[in-house]
Amino acid sequence: MASSISSKPFLSGSFSSSNSDARYLSSAVVQISVRPVSRRRLQIQAAGSTYGNYFRVTTYGESHGGGVGCVIDGCPPRLPLSEADMQEDLDRRRPGQSRITTPRKETDTCKIFSGVSEGVTTGTPIHVFVPNTDQRGHDYSEMSLAYRPSHADATYDMKYGVRSVQGGGRSSARETIGRVASGAVAKKILKEFAGTEVLAYVSQVHKVVLPEDLIDHDTLTLEQIEGNIVRCPDPEYAEKMIAAVDAVRVKGDSVGGVVTCIVRNCPCGLGSPVFDKLEAELAKAIMSLPATKGFQFGSGFAGTFLTGSEHNDEFYIDQHGKMRTRTNRSGGIQGGISNGEIINMRVAFKPTSTIGKKQHTVTRDKKETELIARGRHDPCVVPRAVPMVEAMVALVLVDQLMAQYAQCNLFPVNPELQEPLLPTLEPETAEVPF
Repeated sequence: MASSISSKPFLSGSFSSSNSDARYLSSAVVQISVRPVSRRRLQIQAAGSTYGNYFRVTTYGESHGGGVGCVIDGCPPRLPLSEADMQEDLDRRRPGQSRITTPRKETDTCKIFSGVSEGVTTGTPIHVFVPNTDQRGHDYSEMSLAYRPSHADATYDMKYGVRSVQGGGRSSARETIGRVASGAVAKKILKEFAGTEVLAYVSQVHKVVLPEDLIDHDTLTLEQIEGNIVRCPDPEYAEKMIAAVDAVRVKGDSVGGVVTCIVRNCPCGLGSPVFDKLEAELAKAIMSLPATKGFQFGSGFAGTFLTGSEHNDEFYIDQHGKMRTRTNRSGGIQGGISNGEIINMRVAFKPTSTIGKKQHTVTRDKKETELIARGRHDPCVVPRAVPMVEAMVALVLVDQLMAQYAQCNLFPVNPELQEPLLPTLEPETAEVPF
């Protein structure tokens, strides 16, 4: 019996078995209605390699692959941009800078492949690529068999069931090249638009702690930070920190430390209430960096030792008629929204996981063993983490700046309560930003 499918409904019921009916059924085409099964489509956004909503950055590449880089989507058009704008920060991040960093030799020379024409951004995705040129994959032959303690080797296997063995793959700090390159673009936007500056420096290496009152955040300069190989703006404490790194470096060990980051001239109003508070966004971005283990904002944990009357930042009106706070224990953010004061935060970095000392571990086939890791690694990641922290902070602020402009500056602001994000331009020198 032949059959076909049509949209005509199939009528069920009892049939009489007369001869004419039997002859009819033997020659008739049976029509069956089939209702398509509606299946719910499962959309999985699982990758973890993209940050931002309006200024979106995706990093790619692995430590010992062909190269690393990023794609920046949402960058405003007509921003003057060249490789040199990114190269300055990439040079601060690159390996082989001094004896207290990894000896791996990479120039980290970047190339812009799209999104820039005749020296300005076009508003389309910007593709930045940095080749890997000094690879030694054979240094990681042992790591293909055994897991390095406190590294991501084991958890990558647990998650994916496969991993790039050489250099740690995506878990390597080499992934941060894409962050630093895109962060340089973000810093330029902030500087051009609002005069905002993002500066980070090393405030602790192992047990050497820089006293907070030694650094004036109002006058701190990049030249002070870059004045020594450990990136501590105080020369005396810088020497102590370098000695602390040297002491463990010669033993094949490592130490951690703290990076302090400040933001000057941040526009008021960045950040949103409840789940998208500015310090929450900063914490997420900062803690996504490799080797981070702690984040403090404003007074941080020290504020828990104060009373409310001691901790509160009282308001006053300055000589320019602007509302300010006499102290800044809130760290420049109140209620999850920037208030115009200096934003300050501290980030704790653990000792480098890969060290040259024998350690107990297990193999991929679940057998206990001992491992002496080879390869070239920082005895202290903190000095090279400085531009990484700056980059992530800048990426957060640009994304939040765009969100604030779209939501709260689409219509004229309330001049009695708000400050316009767009700078006031003098008629004779008026120029549109960018």
